[in-house]
Amino acid sequence: MPQEASYDPNKVLDAIIEKLNLKNDAALSRALEVAPPVISKIRHRTLPIGATILLRMHEISEFSIRELKGLMGVSINPVNLAPG
Repeated sequence: MPQEASYDPNKVLDAIIEKLNLKNDAALSRALEVAPPVISKIRHRTLPIGATILLRMHEISEFSIRELKGLMGVSINPVNLAPG
């Protein structure tokens, strides 16, 4: 579970709801093809946003992974590909 002070899964969930013009978390859970309690657990920070749901969020919203992580408040460290 991300422990960063700025981590806020509600921002990304709300942004997807707004972008897709969904009414509520139940509609979001249907769009993401997850059970409604999954959204509730993410909102209450008892379940982290894992890779699978992050990819699904990307697929349905067309937000980039970088944008989604930014909305969550997760820092993004670029990979250093230069030879060492």
